[in-house]
Amino acid sequence: MDVTAPLPTIDFWRGKRVLLTGHTGFKGAWASLWLAKLGAIVTGFALAPDTVPALFQQAGVERDVTSILGDLRDRAAVEASVARSDPEIALLFAAQPIVRRAIADPVETIATNVLGAAHVLSALRQCARLSTIVMITSDKVYANDDLGRPFVESDALGGKDPYSASKAAAEIVTRAFGQSYFAGKGQQVVTARAGNVVGGGDYAQDRLIPDIVRAALAQQRPLLRLPNATRPWQHVLDSVAGYLLFAQSLASGQTLPPSLNFGPHPGQSVTVAELAQRLLTALGAPPDFEVERAAPLLEMRQLAVDSRCAGQTLGWRPRLSGQSMIDWTASWYQAVHNGQNARAITLAQIDRYATLP
Repeated sequence: MDVTAPLPTIDFWRGKRVLLTGHTGFKGAWASLWLAKLGAIVTGFALAPDTVPALFQQAGVERDVTSILGDLRDRAAVEASVARSDPEIALLFAAQPIVRRAIADPVETIATNVLGAAHVLSALRQCARLSTIVMITSDKVYANDDLGRPFVESDALGGKDPYSASKAAAEIVTRAFGQSYFAGKGQQVVTARAGNVVGGGDYAQDRLIPDIVRAALAQQRPLLRLPNATRPWQHVLDSVAGYLLFAQSLASGQTLPPSLNFGPHPGQSVTVAELAQRLLTALGAPPDFEVERAAPLLEMRQLAVDSRCAGQTLGWRPRLSGQSMIDWTASWYQAVHNGQNARAITLAQIDRYATLP
């Protein structure tokens, strides 16, 4: 195994002006804290956190960014925030990310994930110092035949459910803006497709890890929708490292593919049931669960992504795989539940991650 795989560097990020949409969300909060440690000047644009608690507030992310609260669907608000940021690099995390919420209200999800993407991309056309845009999409952008074959970046986009379709559409919109408005100015526009991300500080409803944690802390058995479904689980720090390294490499002049997958090592897509049992054990709870009887048929049962291209082009690889991913996640929630400071724990995990082989 390559023990010299690169990470985002302070030499590159120090003083860089960064627009980060979705900074109040789970992944966006982790990315904001890491960028601040690297010395970046970050402007965040997002809705207010929609969970209680929220990592954004627990970890005091507002200390590290210029935080602007607003809605991607509000074009004027987006344009004002982009102008205020005047970014060199744009990292576009903001989205409606919950599959069940998208099924319940597809129009809201499509408006946020597709029209919202267009609003941000259109506003960024006016930024003279801009060099790089990374649009964060999803492993669910592919036309999934439910056979479990790991998808590569050249596979067809699709989406049986509204969330997946909205993220595939955001990919197409991003590609169109890149080719129509940015390529001629030498500005790079790419998309990053991550696996199912886990880690401390996720409190979303209808998402596996926080649902398991809530059940364990309440001494209850979690309710699983599709226990035999497989997903490419990965720690939030692996995905954020990939996004930042992607942006850093592009802005440094490297020629890279327009889209990259970020996921676990091959063969490490485990079932929902296996992940639940291992996380419950790590949390000190019985590894038992209940199964929802009427699981929605729109969700695909098999999903895997092939991340070899990210390894070949960026040198990226996941550092937290298998049990270490679960242990880091469980230890974060246990520490916060026991009264430790969430900001200190999160920053300590970022520091520790940078020392991993």
